[in-house]
Amino acid sequence: MITKINQDAMIIRLLPERRAWREILYENLKYNVETLKSLLPKNCRFMAVVKADAYGHGAVPVASYLNRLGIDAFAVATVREGVELRLHGIRGEILVLGYTSPHQVHLLTTYDLIQTAADCVHARALNEAAYYPIKIHIKLDTGMHRLGERSDHIDEIASLFACKNLQICGAYSHLCAADSQTMEDILFTKLQITTFFQTIDHLKSRGLNPGKLHLQSSYGILNYPDLPLDYARIGIAMYGCYSTPEPKLSEQLPLRPVLSLHARIAAVKELCPGETVSYGRNFRAEVPMRIATVTIGYADGLPRSLSNKEIPVLLRGQKTHIIGNICMDQLVIDVTRIPNARPGDIVTLLGTDGPHTLHAEDLAQAAGTITNELLCRLTPREE
Repeated sequence: MITKINQDAMIIRLLPERRAWREILYENLKYNVETLKSLLPKNCRFMAVVKADAYGHGAVPVASYLNRLGIDAFAVATVREGVELRLHGIRGEILVLGYTSPHQVHLLTTYDLIQTAADCVHARALNEAAYYPIKIHIKLDTGMHRLGERSDHIDEIASLFACKNLQICGAYSHLCAADSQTMEDILFTKLQITTFFQTIDHLKSRGLNPGKLHLQSSYGILNYPDLPLDYARIGIAMYGCYSTPEPKLSEQLPLRPVLSLHARIAAVKELCPGETVSYGRNFRAEVPMRIATVTIGYADGLPRSLSNKEIPVLLRGQKTHIIGNICMDQLVIDVTRIPNARPGDIVTLLGTDGPHTLHAEDLAQAAGTITNELLCRLTPREE
């Protein structure tokens, strides 16, 4: 990747000839981290979730910057993601949240990674495969029913402490509806919290030390901030976004988006009344128009489901919109009211240009998904 770095603004910018790219504003990342850390109870550490290439922001540069800010606890989804961080010099604890095959157990010890025990069967398989003790966090299923040993299986969970090759240094669970403000989901979340602490108390009553505890992800901290825990796993909020548009929450806690998305105009042309645009001929000009082809498409992670929805983009400080079907490598925008548009101009799909700002939450909602998925899919191919 060819880049030049503006040290003052801490923006990674691609050279002018790039066709489609992300810009990462590290000042905003720092602001978000400091803002979110202010919500944490005393002695609760910030665990930065950098899985899925840091939600599309670049795991290695993001984690490196966070290391410089003093963050020394990270969470990834796979053992390979953890290895990648270590190979690039990332310091501190790295927790693998997902399943790791016992055949890969050597990677955990070689690169000093902490592995989640997906359940007791998985934990015992890791124990059998390991030549040396491996660090693990026990995942407890408190109601999400994804990974984790059922929290009421106390005897089975307790038996893991006797495994010679398991160094149990933490336990955690996941709140599956912490973002919801319906009474039903609030009650369910509180039940999950109660269940988690009851299970931990049962283990402690047997003289067992479950190690460091964590339960909250971003919305857990935003909506249930005062739990006495050792870590908070912060993902989407650290990147300055909410999973869905949250006007009230955004007003109370104004986070700053870290990522913006840009591409370039490749060509500008005239469109006559009755002529159509792009695959499927779903857009037909009713009057004379000027249109521009833009160098980004669904292979760069922009959902094709955004086609034919007049999705806004920014050009020369003005707002216009996408027309027709989004293609694999390109899309088309209306530039009729931007007469000075020309090839090479920068088009902003997320971020700020002039007085306008486009937010990932709104783009994700238009695509029928959440911000987390949208950001993870954004992988411009020529960065």
